[in-house]
Amino acid sequence: MAKKPDPSPRIAENKKAAYNYFFEERHEAGMVLHGWEVKALREGKAQLTDGYVVIKEGELFLIGCQINPLKTASTHVSPDAARTKKLLMHKDEIRRLIGKVEQKGYTLVPLKLYWKDGRAKCEIALAKGKAEHDKRDTIKEREGKREVERVMKSRHR
Repeated sequence: MAKKPDPSPRIAENKKAAYNYFFEERHEAGMVLHGWEVKALREGKAQLTDGYVVIKEGELFLIGCQINPLKTASTHVSPDAARTKKLLMHKDEIRRLIGKVEQKGYTLVPLKLYWKDGRAKCEIALAKGKAEHDKRDTIKEREGKREVERVMKSRHR
């Protein structure tokens, strides 16, 4: 029996992360999920805004990622929307990330959840926090781009 393709490869995105952090490296990690969580992800019931990645005993865990259960969840399962999820990566990659996180104020931030070959994946980034003036520069740059787009759009009419 052939699998049906996923409707949209993108599940959730953490747009706030680009405002708060500079990204150094991006990595793909698998996720350990319960059945009700997979069904909720297929419906797009996930939020990454307050999520972050921690390292415990040489393993990566995603904390603060909300996966809201569907109303039709099974009666014998008690879903926890803010459950800590284990992330799956090769041991060598995890060791390298641990070395980087322990130095120079780096942190691991989840960027997006997406489908790949029928499996839920999480893109995480090795990131460094932005200072307040950097955030203001980001806002100025974004507003400048919007103004240019507005002018270009009005010229084409």
